[in-house]
This record gives sequence, structure tokens and C-alpha cells, in this order.
Amino acid sequence: ARRSLASPVVSGVLCPCGSPHGSAVESGGSGGGGNAGSCGRSLSEASEQDRRLRALFQKLDVNRDGALCIHDLAVGLGRLGLHRTELDLRKIVKAGDKDLDGQLDFEEFVHYLQDHEKKLRLVFKSLDKKNDGRIDAQEIVQSLRDLGVKISEQQAEKILKSMDKNGTMTIDWNEWRDYHLLHPVENIPEIILYWKHSTIFDVGENLTVPDEFTVEERQTGMWWRHLVAGGGAGAVSRTCTAPLDRLKVLMQVHASRSNNMCIIGGFTQMIREGGPRSLWRGNGINVLKIAPESAIKFMAYEQIKRFIGTDQEMLRIHERLLAGSLAGAIAQSSIYPMEVLKTRMALRKTGQYSGMLDCAKNILAKEGMAAFYKGYIPNMLGIIPYAGIDLAVYETLKNTWLQRYAVNSADPGVFVLLACGTISSTCGQLASYPLALVRTRMQAQASVEGAPEVTMRGLFKHILKTEGAFGLYRGLAPNFMKVIPAVSISYVVYENLKMTLGVDSR
Repeated sequence: ARRSLASPVVSGVLCPCGSPHGSAVESGGSGGGGNAGSCGRSLSEASEQDRRLRALFQKLDVNRDGALCIHDLAVGLGRLGLHRTELDLRKIVKAGDKDLDGQLDFEEFVHYLQDHEKKLRLVFKSLDKKNDGRIDAQEIVQSLRDLGVKISEQQAEKILKSMDKNGTMTIDWNEWRDYHLLHPVENIPEIILYWKHSTIFDVGENLTVPDEFTVEERQTGMWWRHLVAGGGAGAVSRTCTAPLDRLKVLMQVHASRSNNMCIIGGFTQMIREGGPRSLWRGNGINVLKIAPESAIKFMAYEQIKRFIGTDQEMLRIHERLLAGSLAGAIAQSSIYPMEVLKTRMALRKTGQYSGMLDCAKNILAKEGMAAFYKGYIPNMLGIIPYAGIDLAVYETLKNTWLQRYAVNSADPGVFVLLACGTISSTCGQLASYPLALVRTRMQAQASVEGAPEVTMRGLFKHILKTEGAFGLYRGLAPNFMKVIPAVSISYVVYENLKMTLGVDSR
């Protein structure tokens, strides 16, 4: 029979109740009264756990240099009866290596075990449908079916046998943890399923890093349904918040110290000039660009991932940022003329253009093809601070919640998800807003024959000189006012479209 890693050494390293700081329990129950399921530990228990962790670390540290490299793990785990592939070992080191030196010191090793066991507990809880502390074949079949994978009960029993040490054909928490403790489980389906971000929330700027999809979602075709649901949600969300978006554009372009435009005054001016329908100018092209931008971005992201890692493993944060930013740049480059059209349509006077095509023809005839790429550079530069800060804040909030509050499931609930999405989007927009404002002003500039072209650097200098730093944040108020309704509307519509398209909302 396959020998468990935990049999001689690891059973007492982490608490059987699931806490990474639990009391030490002797292997096979020989420790007598050592089981403190509530995790209230005495100092002696804490020191005993530390001793056990150091003992395991020393057993794995084959060359005795105080750090675990891939070779150490391969040899050390092999001696304990566990044989991992080189890819698995690389994942373990990659997940725990905080200082990026290619190996794990003792502190990194302990942190990896604690964080890893927390994730294992979430997966165990999600599989334990009956809440009896054990997983049987029927529960495995049901859980995989929820993820879109159909297996027979006989196949589920084979999975059980690989982990079942006592022949009961059920797995308790200890058996589950012992089997997976030093086996990488980075791409945990539960977390990916519940913590979709850029697919769900649309705040009008499609600069976020694309979401990860589980292997099962890709294989069963659920990924495109998620994207369609996200696109539909974005269309409804943008349409509902279009008046605030148009007001933001007007304030970015026309507001100044001498022309101080307020929110009520801006709405009054728009309605007086073109009636209530004018509040939605520019919304049509804003909705139309969702589909091509999302599709190009997703395809580019998946291709770039293949150069960085594999499509079956989770990328690290900086790798996701790199892949997402490059994919965003490719998508934005492809549809950028639509961005310019959106700005021009939002700023147009009544009767100026008969429609989008007329606007495009007019720009082409008077200003040439180059006009469709005005503001391109500040737009590209804005991707990195927006995507980077949005991703970093969202991942930080997500991991904080998972560490502190996730007990029975990785499902954060509607309000936590909405709060995390709102905060991260707001931070991303705040960081990139000056670049967005300069981009919009450059897009709005109608070339006059003989007039000097406005450069990004020149426009920044002009705004700072004439309006001060505050001038770079014109239109920020209506922009932030639309974040909460945009996030809320897109979430509600996304959930309803998911059900319509046959995606299980678990």
C-alpha cells in the first residue's frame, strides 16, 4: 500500500481540526490527550509543534544547507515514500518562495504548509456535502458534477482508494490532509469559481486582468458562457450608468477654473442642449466594443499564459499582471478607433453627426487615419497602474477574507464580493485617472489645419500650469458615483444571465 507522508512524521505537524496553528497530535493517536481540537494551545504544545516542523524540515533538507531546493524535496519526499513529479516540486517551491531565491528556508516552508492546509480545508469542506466530516464516493461524484465533470461511482472509488488508509472507503480530514499536504493544489476550483472578478464587474473601463477559469470550465465550454454573461452584464451596466459616464467626459474636456462645471449643472446643460435622450450619447459604441475587446483580450491572455506557464496552473500575481497587461494592450490596440469614436459621439452637439458611421467618415475626411489613434500612448500607459492596482487590491482583499473568515466554503457571499470589486476598481481608476483624462482630451481634439498637435507631455504641463494638480482629476466625482451602481447592476445581470445560459450558480 502507498505509504502516507504523514505516517511517521507529519501527522502531528498541523492540527487535525484544520487550523494551521493547531496542537500537535502523535501519529496514530499515541499522543494520548494531545488533541486540542479547539486549537487553544499551551506554550509547551506550541514548542512541540515547532519541534515537529523542524524535524520534518531537517528530514527533507538532504544537503543540510538550511534551505529546501527541488533536489532536496525530491530525495527527502522519496525517502518518506512519496514520489512527486519535477513539475509538482517546482510548484511547491514557487508557491512558498517569498524571496525568489529558488528555495525554501524554514520560515517559508512553515508559511507554505500553513497556507496550503487552509486551502485544503476549504476544498475538503466543499466536498463534504453531508457535513459529517467524511467524504464518500457519492460526494466526489456530486462535487465533480457541479464543476461540469461526469464520472462514475467506480471511478470515484478509485480516487478514494488512493487516499483511504484504513479501508473504510471514506476519507476523513486527516487522510485528506496527509495525502495532499506536500502536494501542490494551487488551482483550487472552489476559489476560482467563486472569486471571478473582471468577468462579473464592469465599471466602463475594460482594463482589468482577465479572470482564471478552472480546467473543467475550459473543457466543458463553460468559459464562453461566463464571458457572454459578463458581456451582457456589461452592456446593461454601461447603459444604466451612461449619463454619469457622458458627464464625466464633458467635465474632463470642458471643465476648467473659468468654467467650473458641477454635476447638477452638467446634467441641466446636457438636457437643455439635446433633451433627455442626449444623456446617452456615445453609449451605443461603448456597448458595441465590449464583445470584440473581451474576445481579443481573453484569447491573447490565454496565448501569453502559454509562454509564461501552462494553461493548467495558476500564474503568480506578477505573471498574471504581465499577461493581463499585454493582453489588455493588444485588445485596446485592436479596438482603439472605437474608443475615439465613443469620445467624439459623447461630445457631439445636436445634429452634428447622423450616427456612428457618419462620425467616423467625418473624422477620416477631415483629420485622416491618425486621428483614430489620438491619446493612444496615455491609454496604453494607463493599463499598467489600473490593472496592477486593481489586481493587487482585489487579491489582497480576497486572500485576507479567505485567511480570516473562510471556514466552510470559499464562497464569500454577494456583499463581500461586491465590496472587494468596488474597492479594487475604485483604487485602479484613481491611480490611472490623470492618464485617462489626458487621453480623453487628446481624443476630443479636432485637428485644425496648421494648428500644433497636442502631445501627452505638453498637455500634462498645460493642465498643471493652468489648473494645478486638481485639473488632472476633473470629472472624478461622476466617475466614482457610477462605480457602485455599475458593479451592482453588472453582478445582478451576470447572475441572471448565467442561469439563462445553464451555468450552475452554486
